[in-house]
Amino acid sequence: MKSPSCLVLFLVTLAVAFTGCTKNQGGDSVTANKPAINGASASTAKPRVGYVTNGVASFWVIAEAGAKQGGQEVDADVEVLMPAEGISDQKRMIEDLLTKGVDGIAVSPIDPENQTELLNKAAKYANLITQDSDAPDSNRLCYVGVDNYTAGRMCGELVAEAMPDGGKLAIFVGRMEQDNARGRRQGVIDEILGRSVDPSRFDAPNAEIKEGKWHIVGTYTDQFDRAQGKANAEDAMSRHPDLDGMVGLFAYNPPLMLEALKQGNKLGKVKVIGFDEADETLQGIKDGTVYGTVVQDPFEYGRQSVILLAGLARGKTLAELGVPEDGFVNIPARQIRKDNVDEFWAKLKRNMGEQ
Repeated sequence: MKSPSCLVLFLVTLAVAFTGCTKNQGGDSVTANKPAINGASASTAKPRVGYVTNGVASFWVIAEAGAKQGGQEVDADVEVLMPAEGISDQKRMIEDLLTKGVDGIAVSPIDPENQTELLNKAAKYANLITQDSDAPDSNRLCYVGVDNYTAGRMCGELVAEAMPDGGKLAIFVGRMEQDNARGRRQGVIDEILGRSVDPSRFDAPNAEIKEGKWHIVGTYTDQFDRAQGKANAEDAMSRHPDLDGMVGLFAYNPPLMLEALKQGNKLGKVKVIGFDEADETLQGIKDGTVYGTVVQDPFEYGRQSVILLAGLARGKTLAELGVPEDGFVNIPARQIRKDNVDEFWAKLKRNMGEQ
């Protein structure tokens, strides 16, 4: 039988979990690289936080470093979990964290539309936030990341710069079920086609798009299978020998595209535009085989997620933690080209403790 003090603590935790549940409307932002809370170390207990990714990638290694840094800053225990087997693996990890009784969970949902029940269950027993990819219809408290549609349009700007005459373009991404993948892809398409801003617009992934000077030959998904990702790039080159450009929207896509292009003797002949900051992508920008990439800040995703969850566990409200009313903690994306890749890469290495 639980003691009265344990019962009170449980009820307080539940009350905090339901405080301030808001949906992402993509509005005001919290300044990047700024601590989300002040004085979080004033605590009677050490919060336990789970940080759950949507797969295994170099992007998440950076986020893990940020989560660990955040844990050091606010004296919290942090467990980082990376599902290697998709949605079932992520579900098991979240349920295991709930069984352990963690105070908070930050998750990048793989399939938000079909995970709402799981996420709402988690939100009943722990402070739940989303990061990197959102689940706006769930009872998550807030979302930490970028506006992926806007970031996609930034990627589209790079495509238009690299291919001023347009041409044939192939798009590569891990999976279309994720909110971030849908937003990025649509942003790229809308930007290069000169469309109005409309995050709700959606072009079917299995359709070719021919409009003006552009021919988008297709969107290739790989479900985080690296071998399939490379095979997709090879297939696109085989089906379209006159392919002009490739866009990779997940961190591992551009490196796989580069491998396929090198083996096909087309490296430097097909324009490559990336997303995220894999070492191979950044080196490609330096070498001239990649035009540019749009980078997020996974280090801050991890760091600020942990800081927020620790603050919530210690009784602070979302407002006290600096979260806007719309629940969107915006950590802006950046465009990286040859003129700023060295500066960006140096900062990334410092964050990772490599310099």
